[in-house]
Amino acid sequence: MKYILYSSEGCHLCEQAFDLCQQANIAQQVSLVDIVDDDKLVELYGTSIPVLENIETGDKLFWPFSLNQLEQLT
Repeated sequence: MKYILYSSEGCHLCEQAFDLCQQANIAQQVSLVDIVDDDKLVELYGTSIPVLENIETGDKLFWPFSLNQLEQLT
């Protein structure tokens, strides 16, 4: 996996972010992480999800982000 999408079950914005990943043809490289299972992640991203992180660079996109911004992250 090259990316982490920090999200939460039932989050419609997170679904939109994953749809953008599909449009950018990177969905197969995205690991979905539900922040609810980790108190530290809730503290970090609870008000910001979805957040997409490039694991290799550590760069992150905080919602809202566009397809163009996502492509620049890759």
